[in-house]
Amino acid sequence: MEKLPVLKEDNITNYIYLIRGEKVIFDFDLAMLYGVETRALKQQVRRNIDRFPVDFMFQLTKIEWKELITNCDKLNQYKFSPITPFAFTEQGIAMLSSVLKSKKAIQVNIAIMRTFVQIRKLMQTNKDLADKIEKLETKYNEQFKLVFKVIKQLIKEKVKPRRRIGFKNFENE
Repeated sequence: MEKLPVLKEDNITNYIYLIRGEKVIFDFDLAMLYGVETRALKQQVRRNIDRFPVDFMFQLTKIEWKELITNCDKLNQYKFSPITPFAFTEQGIAMLSSVLKSKKAIQVNIAIMRTFVQIRKLMQTNKDLADKIEKLETKYNEQFKLVFKVIKQLIKEKVKPRRRIGFKNFENE
């Protein structure tokens, strides 16, 4: 069996994808994190399928899977897989802890849940920042409207020709 990665929230974010508007982790990544075979994880899920409604877990369509593999280089190793993966949402991952009953599964679930919480906090912070920027834009747009209005008025004013001053050369006239 391959060596398991050190579980830190930073590592887990590498396994989170945004599919159908949901943050998900694929079955093969979860199996690797839990230290079980993907086949065994899927088997346990199928045996307890009533615990995994559509908002907890869904299977990618072949079109979604091909598009994802095309766009994401780190999934190239799964390019020729005949079966599309299950995608587990945060609630589905929490439900996995009741299906996979090992100490390792509990530790992995705790780390994953902490990661999802950190992502939510980060998204909220970014939303607050975006709101502040939008308020600043509105404020400065009003000020710039005034500047542009004055510039337009200056452009509209006709410039009167000025009388030349200085030496006149009457020979050329």
